[in-house]
Amino acid sequence: MVTMGQCYYNETIGFFYNNSGKELSSHWRPKDVVVVALGLTVSVLVLLTNLLVIAAIASNRRFHQPIYYLLGNLAAADLFAGVAYLFLMFHTGPRTARLSLEGWFVRQGLLDTSLTASVATLLAIAVERHRSVMAVQLHSRLPRGRVVLLIVGVWVAALGLGLLPAHSWHCLCALDRCSRMAPLLSRSYLAVWALSSLLVFLLMVAVYTRIFFYVRRRVQRMAEHVSCHPRYRETTLSLVKTVVIILGAFVVCWTPGQVVLLLDGLGCKSCNVLAVEKYFLLLAEANSLVNAVVYSCRDAEMRRTFRRLLCGLCLRRSTHESARYAPSTRTVLQSNHTRCFEFPLQQQWEEDGPCPKGFPERLRTLYETASGICAQSKQAPAGPNDFGEVIHVQSVPFPSHDDPSLTP
Repeated sequence: MVTMGQCYYNETIGFFYNNSGKELSSHWRPKDVVVVALGLTVSVLVLLTNLLVIAAIASNRRFHQPIYYLLGNLAAADLFAGVAYLFLMFHTGPRTARLSLEGWFVRQGLLDTSLTASVATLLAIAVERHRSVMAVQLHSRLPRGRVVLLIVGVWVAALGLGLLPAHSWHCLCALDRCSRMAPLLSRSYLAVWALSSLLVFLLMVAVYTRIFFYVRRRVQRMAEHVSCHPRYRETTLSLVKTVVIILGAFVVCWTPGQVVLLLDGLGCKSCNVLAVEKYFLLLAEANSLVNAVVYSCRDAEMRRTFRRLLCGLCLRRSTHESARYAPSTRTVLQSNHTRCFEFPLQQQWEEDGPCPKGFPERLRTLYETASGICAQSKQAPAGPNDFGEVIHVQSVPFPSHDDPSLTP
């Protein structure tokens, strides 16, 4: 008999599952086998892809920039999520009944911590991209110490949210508050977690929407005064594509799980959340694989680093690298004694990679950040910073639209 106010620290897992109405199978059902098979496959892919991303960032000195530190942290969080989900796959189905209460909280805490760190890092990347665009920089000048503090803050928040249920935010002393999806956790915890993820998504939408409209407005103003071949339309379309991919991936992977968590957290008795919870959790875990593709693999230089790591080739760049970035097209004379070089094709950039390391910082501007083009001079004497008049433009290759300056 259940007594209100009594704590049940010595009960078994089965006791709490029966209390919440969640079935605890004693044998492997076909559904369990399918979930475990899919889960193991996703976990292995997540581990391999994110290990590759971390190795690429560590081995390529070009990636030793604040944005790549955050991408590395995202890969680390997703790698942790892969480990946590792998641990879950080996302790699910009939094996759940053999877990102690402490073991169950460890299993749940690993998942909550890793997924929280991943989501929080996505928001940090969005904020860093916003800062870079507004500061007219290809890579944020955020000091490394502050980047480290930001990363530490992400993990402190993730650990706090992941460890809190085991210490206080459970329902061991209030069985009427137990959730159905996680029978040892309070429904309020699930509701807060779901609402927190929803808040992160809304903030990401706001940040990327502001970036898009800001860049589009600036590019349109440049198009009115610069007669080179800047590919303004392609820049806007590329930015739209990037924003849609980023937000779309988050929505597809996270929204189903957030909805069922929120429904269970709000105590919806008529909602059959148990029928889909395992698949929606698997979809959320798949986001750790999608992140590696959206945030890292779309970068041409990152792909080259992957190939070098996978093939084991020790490729060295030519000592005459600067010659590869020399102007290759005709010079067009502009009014006000300014010159404008027509840009080489984008293909050359995709072959050569990001802007050369020694490229003058004074030549990096908003257009570089928006479209990845290392072109516009901040100190052009022909017009103000709002691109109201003719501007100096130097000839350099087009970067890929996959440049991380376009991705968060």
